[in-house]
Amino acid sequence: MDKFEEIFVKGFIDEPIDPTLDLFDEIEKLKKEKNAVILAHYYQEPDIQDIADYIGDSLGLSQQAAKTDAEVIVFAGVHFMAETAKILSPEKKVLLPDYKAGCSLSDSCPPNLFAKFKEKYPDHLVITYVNCSAELKAMSDIVCTSSNAVQIVESLPKDQKIIFGPDRNLGTYVAKKTGRDLVLWNGACMVHEIFSMQRITKLKEKHPEAKFIAHPECEDVVLKMADYIGSTTGLLKYTIDNPAKEFIVATESGIIHQMEKSNPGKVFIPAPPNNSCACNDCPHMKRNTLEKLYLCMKNGLPEVTVPMNVIEKARLPIERMLEISARLGI
Repeated sequence: MDKFEEIFVKGFIDEPIDPTLDLFDEIEKLKKEKNAVILAHYYQEPDIQDIADYIGDSLGLSQQAAKTDAEVIVFAGVHFMAETAKILSPEKKVLLPDYKAGCSLSDSCPPNLFAKFKEKYPDHLVITYVNCSAELKAMSDIVCTSSNAVQIVESLPKDQKIIFGPDRNLGTYVAKKTGRDLVLWNGACMVHEIFSMQRITKLKEKHPEAKFIAHPECEDVVLKMADYIGSTTGLLKYTIDNPAKEFIVATESGIIHQMEKSNPGKVFIPAPPNNSCACNDCPHMKRNTLEKLYLCMKNGLPEVTVPMNVIEKARLPIERMLEISARLGI
């Protein structure tokens, strides 16, 4: 099996690594040798966050991908994020440690079905959450993230009709915050839909002083209980600014690494899922490992590509998002 076949089957190159190697040192050497930058999402494992040049949420990562001078972007995240980097920097090589690091939310909105959905509302402007495929972005008028979705909708005329997809929970949250009547695609993130109201209520009773914070991809019944709702960056900032000593966190558990690093002495408790045997880790995000990151940089594979005709269409709504964000100071 050659390397391309292996990526097709496994999603990554699987070759032995000398156990005496210090992977942190080797990755730093490869960064210099290949003029590479590592962008990592907050949901990555701690080792990857610690070796990354930039850690952030979807908005911050998009902004970094657009302005980097590196020749190679190593995206420690999931497939749609690497696609976004390629769309914004088509001349650069974009690598993903595990090509099969997908996204349940993106998968919940097949482009062919969304195209038919869009045809039903010809007078509607299409806003899509960045957690979607390049093909879906190419059908959009504006892309948004959880950091700027409310502000982007509010920046549009009040009589503007809007389709919002693919996340129904974020869309419901935005509609409530803005008072707009949005047409929602019925998609969702598997991680943010597993939280148990009953178990969270019991946890809050055990920790009465704890602040309960949640990502807007959570279901509305969970968000109603929250002391604060925000993107991963917003949640992190809230834990820094708020004097509380305990926080119950309803989002993917990877963000807790940065919360603990930024808040020595504070306690962070993952919000419990509805199944006591489950956890709130994203299985797609966690496909990436430090070993896969090293092999990815060493071999220059797996590489994420996007057809140029898709890049040209998808780039416009992303640039509109970045322009609005810059104008509003988000």
